[in-house]
Amino acid sequence: MKLRARLAVATILVMVPMTFALFWYDGAARHRAAEQKLTEFVLGQMPTAREACEAAPSSFGGELRPSLPPGPPRGARPPPGPPRPHGARPAVVHAYDESLHSANPDAPVIPEALARAIHEQDVAIASYVLPTSSVELLARMPWGTGPCAYVLARGTTDPTWGAVLPESNIWLLPTVAVFAAMLLALGPVVRRIRKLTEAVLRSASATYADAVLIEGDDEIGVLARAFNAAGREIRSQLEEKDRREQALRHFLANTTHDVMIPLTVLQGHLATLREDAAAGKPVDVGALVSAMDEAHYMASLVHNLAATARLEAADVTLQRCEVDLEALVKRVVGRHRPIAKQLGVSIETAVPGEPVTVSADVTLLEQAISNVTYNAVRYNRPGGHVAVILDRVANELFRLRVVDDGPGIPEAELSRLAERGFRGNEARSRAPDGQGLGLHITYRAAKLHGFRLTLRPSEYGGLEVELEGELDAPVG
Repeated sequence: MKLRARLAVATILVMVPMTFALFWYDGAARHRAAEQKLTEFVLGQMPTAREACEAAPSSFGGELRPSLPPGPPRGARPPPGPPRPHGARPAVVHAYDESLHSANPDAPVIPEALARAIHEQDVAIASYVLPTSSVELLARMPWGTGPCAYVLARGTTDPTWGAVLPESNIWLLPTVAVFAAMLLALGPVVRRIRKLTEAVLRSASATYADAVLIEGDDEIGVLARAFNAAGREIRSQLEEKDRREQALRHFLANTTHDVMIPLTVLQGHLATLREDAAAGKPVDVGALVSAMDEAHYMASLVHNLAATARLEAADVTLQRCEVDLEALVKRVVGRHRPIAKQLGVSIETAVPGEPVTVSADVTLLEQAISNVTYNAVRYNRPGGHVAVILDRVANELFRLRVVDDGPGIPEAELSRLAERGFRGNEARSRAPDGQGLGLHITYRAAKLHGFRLTLRPSEYGGLEVELEGELDAPVG
């Protein structure tokens, strides 16, 4: 149902009962006033009419005219007081004895409800559900005996004693006019709402790229501005989602390409080894070493893929626990010894003689240190050296350094090594199939943990990567 129709129905549902209640209250007020006037009239006039009633009870009954007091002398002003109502119809009364029987055969039968009520009160008035213009009451006379002990009186609410509403129903016209004016005034509001609806639908069909143009400082204008704000937020989220999807597609494409290259090489080496084994030839150690190198490289790519997907999440949550850095360093170095041996690189480690523990996400921190160590080994030269050194600094900080004596990094490229996808010229020439993710993952992991990552030329000609942070940080 449309807004205007709903408002019209709601207004009618309110106005009709209220109008009925007003008419009922007005009728009830008239009825009460007429009851009071009739009671006063009967009790005031019957003492005067008692003699006539008792003298001829069989014929007493009918209209009871009020006995008028003598008028003022000629030329004198009438006494002050409320004017006597004009047009009032006289009351119709009938007399009854103590047993509620009338000697007049034309007298009506007293209603049972009045007959029951008169035993408990001096004046019994007929009840009603809907007030009418007729008023009926049964009154006990002060003398209480004889054929005129009770009087049944009937009158009307005319004239309009006690009326709440005007006698003419002309007052309904302003009410209807207000109702019509309200519906007419609602027309512009409904049109603005429809205009807002159409603008919202157009904006939604354009992926919220178009703003909703609804002017005004009223509630509809506020609603339009709120929708525009929500549309901007939705567009921002959609753009961020598109960027993430684009980056993910690009990343997956690169990863697929990068994995396929060493996989193809590995398949070639394995095919050569299988052919040599089938021909009874001795194992080609060079092919076996190359196959192992490619397998290690693919494992590194897969690990970096998992770490990157986790770091690219909108809300990265660290699973902190107490991490023994000495044990972690030994695991990382042990994992890279076979790779270093294949490449002819020596890898050593040095740790303090006391425990070095931090609060960290062990998986993410181990991947970060593993990436730095892998780069130091992979991009070194045959006969080169790599050292992984763990120290305590003033019993408050740890310092982890990965130092190599490889070809090094030009000073101009050092500041960009942590960028995602950036690879130095030397790295591109030595390993053209790399992605440039390792140091980026290390940088992001260090930043999330609140650690400081520094890259500088080592004193031995290669690269030195330093990771420094607080010891025994509280577990969050």
